[in-house]
Amino acid sequence: MKRDSRLSSVLHALLHMAEQDGAVTSDVLAKCLGTNPVVVRRTMGYLRDAGIVTSERGHAGGWRIQADLATVTLRQLHEALGEPALFAIGNHDEAPECLVEQSVNAALEGTLAEAEALLLQRFSEITLADLAADFARRHAALRRHRR
Repeated sequence: MKRDSRLSSVLHALLHMAEQDGAVTSDVLAKCLGTNPVVVRRTMGYLRDAGIVTSERGHAGGWRIQADLATVTLRQLHEALGEPALFAIGNHDEAPECLVEQSVNAALEGTLAEAEALLLQRFSEITLADLAADFARRHAALRRHRR
């Protein structure tokens, strides 16, 4: 099953954008992410609709972060992307009358619901500012190591 990596890609793009003084084009972001500029525009459009980024047309156009990094959580970004499935695990429902299937599905549904709630709670606690600070620490350590 193919994984939905849009949240990871969006976080990557936003951290690159946070390091820039001006707008960042879809072409530049696409190169950073190894994807097509059309995919970047479509995905960033969700963030624009959520008020996280803005877009500008023209020669100096591109994408800019509009929101404060300290207020944007991973959960908000997950929601802005349409709340894609968090887990690839699912129930088998070929024979809903089967008591074994009912038992298995009940256990999986409850456990997956608990895991999803925990993950979304953790997503609510992590901000873009947290990720930017972690990146800055890693970057500084790498520069020190290279000296």
